[in-house]
Amino acid sequence: MSPSQSPLRITIDADTSVSVLIDAPAAPHAACALAHGAGAGMTHPFMARAAAALAARGIAVLRYQFPYMERGSKRPDVPKVAHAAVRAALAETARRWPGLPLIAAGKSFGGRMSSQAQSAAPMPGVAGLLFFGFPLHPTAKPSIERAQHLAAIRVPMLFVQGTRDEMADVSLIESTVGALGRHARLHWIQDGDHSLKVPARSQRSQAEVFEGMFDAIARWIENLDETA
Repeated sequence: MSPSQSPLRITIDADTSVSVLIDAPAAPHAACALAHGAGAGMTHPFMARAAAALAARGIAVLRYQFPYMERGSKRPDVPKVAHAAVRAALAETARRWPGLPLIAAGKSFGGRMSSQAQSAAPMPGVAGLLFFGFPLHPTAKPSIERAQHLAAIRVPMLFVQGTRDEMADVSLIESTVGALGRHARLHWIQDGDHSLKVPARSQRSQAEVFEGMFDAIARWIENLDETA
């Protein structure tokens, strides 16, 4: 564990608490609660890399586990439970860094649970939603049903999507984001898959791709007022 990280737990309800990791610069200008994807927890290499990259750009990050992952289960939580975890993580993020723009972020499942929670009842202080590979539909089953709740969200959203993502048909994610109006923006990772990885044949290294991606995210956060 790096010196920038500190482990703690947050309480979701009387019977449930989950683990959290903090990555934060000395004087952040924004704060982010980052949720993991369905198949791997908050210590997954992508999650660690995202947290470190954002912290290096002045954004404090709180990574957290969903209850099922904390228990070691492979079956994701039902939405009600997942939404409660999102809300608890955002509340803790706001408590630790009061007054900063607050971002609800997530990889795949974590992003969708964050947006569902925001859609159902806006979370206090949330200034934007960040999606790393929004899972628009099941693999090889194109549809837009999973995006219907997004229309109710009234804060800026940034969708970071790979052009080879089998869970987000290019034309469907483009039309979905376009229909959301000026609040929503789409950042493409050319040749990226659902994990935003590019193939070896790409003329860019994965490190270069991620550096550009996190630079774009940092600019989006810095200019949230323009898309609100």
